Amino acid sequence: MAGMSVAPGAVLAQQSTETDDDQVVRLTKREIEVLTHVIKGKSSREVAEALFVSKRTVDFHLANVYDKLRVSNRVQAYRRATRLGLIPYEAQYAD
Repeated sequence: MAGMSVAPGAVLAQQSTETDDDQVVRLTKREIEVLTHVIKGKSSREVAEALFVSKRTVDFHLANVYDKLRVSNRVQAYRRATRLGLIPYEAQYAD
């Protein structure tokens, strides 16, 4: 993976995952946390309260997730991330 740069402090998802057109998808630890809360049906405001950040920050992370996964809403993000193995299946049923 020579030539790829990652933002300082970014934690990559479990493994590199390729999309339909062979692009590697990498989510940061925080993007995975936000997506995991969204999967549980929480609103952006509820996720913000749980993670001690602003709603705007949550929406920023969600926008990054949508862009990386090439989707336009929460349901599509959930489906694509699960299919790609970026989030654990158990996250759907966690508290």
